[in-house]
Amino acid sequence: MRLPMRQRAERRQHERKQLMTAEPEVLGELRRLRARLPQLTGALAASVDGLVLAQETPAIEPEGVAALTAAALGVAQRLTDATGQGDFRELLVRGADGYVATYAAGGQAVLTLLAEPRINVGRLHLEARRSSARIGELVDRALTRRDS
Repeated sequence: MRLPMRQRAERRQHERKQLMTAEPEVLGELRRLRARLPQLTGALAASVDGLVLAQETPAIEPEGVAALTAAALGVAQRLTDATGQGDFRELLVRGADGYVATYAAGGQAVLTLLAEPRINVGRLHLEARRSSARIGELVDRALTRRDS
């Protein structure tokens, strides 16, 4: 049974507040990731519906990237489902001037990274998978916290 629209909106608002409690820890993880991969030009963690959780993206507008990531995630999830490839894990886009990589971070968040064209893609995947797992844990923990 679906909840009435007002209750759904209240639930989403409550979840957003809970997600934002993870921001300092998620930001710390993004900074550590950027220190390990100097070829990253930006890092962003967002909810699967496009809410920016934390960002280190000096050259771009994070809300727009989070919204585009949510749209790309929707297409990627449909593609993996339609082709029988299982749950979404990651998406890599190579442009003329670098990479955009998106990784599942638990069930409620994603990690999107911007990288220079000279990055070692294998190392990018290795480090990003570790960070996305950690971010997923942080977000999941924030969502399971009970209000006092």
